[in-house]
Amino acid sequence: MNLCVEAAGTLIALAIQTFTLSWDHSVEKIEWSERWRLSPQGLVLEEAVVRGTGAGMEIPQGAVLKDGAWHYRPDLPPLPELVLSDAGRGADWTLCDGEGRCRQLSQIVATAGNVVRLSPCDKAASQP
Repeated sequence: MNLCVEAAGTLIALAIQTFTLSWDHSVEKIEWSERWRLSPQGLVLEEAVVRGTGAGMEIPQGAVLKDGAWHYRPDLPPLPELVLSDAGRGADWTLCDGEGRCRQLSQIVATAGNVVRLSPCDKAASQP
């Protein structure tokens, strides 16, 4: 199973089983990150990490402060896909594989003004 990254009619399959997706909050400029795992049921969110609080950034009950960040596990079922949008703010996301190799999503597919979809796929892996 691979991770499919799709935007603006381009589909790239990455040979990774786990990944971390991180971005800066649009108002507070605080990093958020989520660690995901591919499964036959979909994308499984294993952990979320937030480095502070602010507008719309309340720390969930049960979160643990570790190394200056709040760590927690959202109660979500496996998702068939993640849909990302920059909402006109020019956001970019960083995608790190399970080995810690990181790239901006914009280095993989055209993200500017586009919806980006992440989902499990069985296609042959290709690197842009």
